[in-house]
Amino acid sequence: MNSQIITREPELHEECALAADSLKRKSGLSQVIGQSKAVQALRNRIGKISFCNVDVLISGESGTGKEIAARAIHYLSRRAGKPFVPVNCGAIPESLFENELFGHVKGAFTDAGLHQIGLVKEAEQGTLFLDEIGVTSPYVQVKLLRLLQNREYRPLGDVRRHKADIRVIAATNRNLQSLFDEGTFRKDLFYRLNVIAIDMPPLRERREDIPILVEHFTERYAREYKKPIKGFTRGAIRRLISYSWPGNIRELEHKVQQAIVMSESAVIDVKAIQLGTSQSESEGSGLEYFNVAKKRVVDSFARAYLAQLLKEYCGDVVGASRRAGTSRTGLWNLLKKHGIDPSQFHQHNISKDLNIEQGQSASHCVTKK
Repeated sequence: MNSQIITREPELHEECALAADSLKRKSGLSQVIGQSKAVQALRNRIGKISFCNVDVLISGESGTGKEIAARAIHYLSRRAGKPFVPVNCGAIPESLFENELFGHVKGAFTDAGLHQIGLVKEAEQGTLFLDEIGVTSPYVQVKLLRLLQNREYRPLGDVRRHKADIRVIAATNRNLQSLFDEGTFRKDLFYRLNVIAIDMPPLRERREDIPILVEHFTERYAREYKKPIKGFTRGAIRRLISYSWPGNIRELEHKVQQAIVMSESAVIDVKAIQLGTSQSESEGSGLEYFNVAKKRVVDSFARAYLAQLLKEYCGDVVGASRRAGTSRTGLWNLLKKHGIDPSQFHQHNISKDLNIEQGQSASHCVTKK
């Protein structure tokens, strides 16, 4: 009898481990809500990479749930029992960033009366989530690169280097590829972060998930505010589905929350839905999304600036890059991005040479024999 129990122990242990793993995966992905193909692919990708101790870069528009995805990766990983420490890089001034991240020892500076650990130490054996990584300054990027490369850091005032047993997940709503093309984000840091990439789909590309998300938020806030809300009418749901959601899931959550707070009936109808102008409604008025309009204006300015710059330097990319205050590679990448060929400006030498002969200098062109 005892021998049977002993023989059975490894099997029971394995069954318990499988059950625990299944429960952890279910709870870890419980906040990644939806049944669309985009969400199913997202859950599948998160499930694949979670168990591998590799750094991850999550990209997507504001409000798409980047931190939710990061937490899912953490809670599905072997670090699940350890801290998940979020850091909003955009909210910490550059002068305080190193102290916040790495801490300091007593006497490191005038007001350092006590030893203080940093966020990296708080995340020991767990996950450090660097949100809004795209807004960090070059100085901060250098510090982050050293941490990622060597998994080492040094608190302010300390002569010793400390090991960091952490997983790093970074998130950005900006295109880091474009930022390093423009010379504002370090290429080596981008490659170090971008080992595994996850792109969060915007809500307008997964509209079939809106009724599911509405139901989820309704249950949450009806319970929280103790209101007997049963749901939304079909007309209200259709109204929500037709909206463009520039603020993505975060905006949808706030609108549902607002409707529940203000509702005086058990069912929320279309009249209770307070939304901005949707894309379909704005097409007739000629209005654009803010981000679309901004990108169009910025691209137009960039093309005009680059064309004028190359005219001034007669297609000389080296001289033009110095004038623009960027690297030659960075300028080449910008030219490629905007479809500008420097050679088309070489013919400008002819008119410039004529101007020089006539005593009209002020050109940066070099006369070619």
